[in-house]
Amino acid sequence: MAIARLHGGPLDGQVLPLESPKLDEMIVPYGEGQIVYERRGKLEHTGTDDGPTEAEFWFVEATEDIGPSDD
Repeated sequence: MAIARLHGGPLDGQVLPLESPKLDEMIVPYGEGQIVYERRGKLEHTGTDDGPTEAEFWFVEATEDIGPSDD
């Protein structure tokens, strides 16, 4: 199992399951559009006995404006 720790953007602080620890970019649906995070740094906890493999992902862009809704 691998996890992605997200930094910046609307999902700051979230931890998501990571399909593959080899991913360099995550594109996540958000509202009407998508948000893009890119991996920075090396994988952590890659041993067999030190917990799930972790990757740090940082916000890059959103395909739609991100802001409070009018609801």
